[in-house]
Amino acid sequence: MSRVQSSNLVPLTQRHASEMRRIFNTYVAKGFAAYPEKPLSEEGMLSLLQQTAGYPAVAAEASDGTLVGFGFVRPYSPHSTFAETGLVSYFIEASQTRRGIGTTILQYLTEQARGLGITKILAHVSSRNPESLAFHEKHGFVKCGCFPGIGRKWDKPFDVIWMIKELREGI
Repeated sequence: MSRVQSSNLVPLTQRHASEMRRIFNTYVAKGFAAYPEKPLSEEGMLSLLQQTAGYPAVAAEASDGTLVGFGFVRPYSPHSTFAETGLVSYFIEASQTRRGIGTTILQYLTEQARGLGITKILAHVSSRNPESLAFHEKHGFVKCGCFPGIGRKWDKPFDVIWMIKELREGI
C-alpha cells in the first residue's frame, strides 16, 4: 500500500462502515486504544457514524481504494454552550501506523473544525496507550485532566486522560 496524502482523503460515509469496523475491532481485541472488550457490531459503527453528522469525518484510502484509516470530529456535548468544542477520534490500520496517516487525518480534521468555528478539540486516551499519548503531545495537545482508574478492560484498570488542543491561530 502506498503512503496516504491529503489527496487520498475522502468523505467518511456508510460505505466505509464495514472496513471501519474491522480496523476498530482490531484495536478492541489487541489493546487499550479502543475501550470496549467486545467487538463493535455493524449497528454500533453506524451509530458512531451518525454522531458525526455535520462535523468533519474522513477516510484515508490507499491508492487502490483500501481503507487504511479514518477519523472524525463529533460534538463534545449537545449543549450550545459547548458548540466551539469538538471531540476527535481516529484509528489507523495497525500495519500502517507510523507512516504519517494519523498526522494527515488530524491536520485535515483540524482545518475543517476551524472552518466550523470549533476553537478547541479534545481527545481522551487510555493511560495504557502510551503511543497515542505521545502522538497527541507531538501534535500540540496538552493534558488537561485525568480520571484515575475509571476504566477496566480484561481485568486491568486504566485511567482516562483528557487532552486538549487550541485551534485558534496564535494561541
